Amino acid sequence: MCIAVPGEIIDVFPTRAKVTMMGVETTINIQMIENPKIGDFVLVHAGCAIERIDKENYDDLFAIFKGLLDEDEKG
Repeated sequence: MCIAVPGEIIDVFPTRAKVTMMGVETTINIQMIENPKIGDFVLVHAGCAIERIDKENYDDLFAIFKGLLDEDEKG
């Protein structure tokens, strides 16, 4: 099973971008995304942005991942 994590692009370089995912900043490959820009929301898998998503989808996925992390901390 593969999991892609939602992230927001906060800085763009020629082939890479800095993103924040669940409050953690990291640098990813953006070569599979057409014209990535600061503020874009993307799905990240294996260090690569694989798809651009809209804000609503980002918020939904963020809430799901946050819920999973919160449950893990409880027990």
